[in-house]
Amino acid sequence: MHFLTETLWFPPVTDASEDGLLAVGGDLSSERLLLAYQSGIFPWYSEGQPILWWSPDPRMVLFPKNLKVSKSFRKTINSEKFTVTFNQNFMDVIENCASIRREGQDGTWITSEMEKAYINLHEKGHAVSVEVWQESELVGGLYGIDLPELRVFCGESMFTKVSDASKVGFYHLIEFLKGKNYKIIDCQVYTEHLERLGAEEISRKEFLQHLNF
Repeated sequence: MHFLTETLWFPPVTDASEDGLLAVGGDLSSERLLLAYQSGIFPWYSEGQPILWWSPDPRMVLFPKNLKVSKSFRKTINSEKFTVTFNQNFMDVIENCASIRREGQDGTWITSEMEKAYINLHEKGHAVSVEVWQESELVGGLYGIDLPELRVFCGESMFTKVSDASKVGFYHLIEFLKGKNYKIIDCQVYTEHLERLGAEEISRKEFLQHLNF
């Protein structure tokens, strides 16, 4: 394991441990975060821990063309039950992602330090939010890091207050990225929910190839 200082640098991802932990320390500056995502690395840690940097193998990803849309979900999309916007309320989206409790999770990894760092990235045009509205209420959403020069989107977190709200937001994001010829959406680690949407695990080596490494 590597210990980072103020120097803007990451070790080779092949130095990561079996569970994907690569380095400890450093900071959450915009420059370091962008370097991390461009290098196939992301921060993930809990309150009270030092900053932990990960590059797991395998990597959970979604190829846009593989998005699964069931008949029932297609009906939800076509019902116009929800309105979807982009970058209209990044702060509320990340705050909801941090505060909504999830089954099997104790607390959140989106610390106040993390929120500030990603809001700063959003203000600089690198972090994107998708908002899902039911009438005038924000009922779902997601955010992530956009790497348009690589045609890669790095999903970070999503939340939902109403059934299917976050899925609708995810669908509209994928359709938007398809139109921009994006190659891949980084989902980081396996979950059954992502698998049901069409995401799959690939090797870290293959994932890095999509980052042009």
